[in-house]
Amino acid sequence: MESINEKLKTIAEKLEKTQIAEYVELLNRPRRIIFTNLYAGIARGVGIAIGFTVFAAAIVYFLRLLGALNLPIIGDFIADIVKIVQVQLEGRAY
Repeated sequence: MESINEKLKTIAEKLEKTQIAEYVELLNRPRRIIFTNLYAGIARGVGIAIGFTVFAAAIVYFLRLLGALNLPIIGDFIADIVKIVQVQLEGRAY
């Protein structure tokens, strides 16, 4: 009888660790799921925007450094990219 009680206690502890009760409670409250997912989506979108901005800034900075070196092949490539960007900013077709 002691071993059964001990096993039941360990099973109960493991179930508590998995937080099934909180999960079931969350499923019974659909508004909370919606708002939780909404906040998570907003946070993910802001994080992606900030991360992409930092990444793009690093790439532009690196390309400017390469352009300053006047390397023959890379310099021409960067000049072409700059021309394409300028044309797009002016609104003309390339």
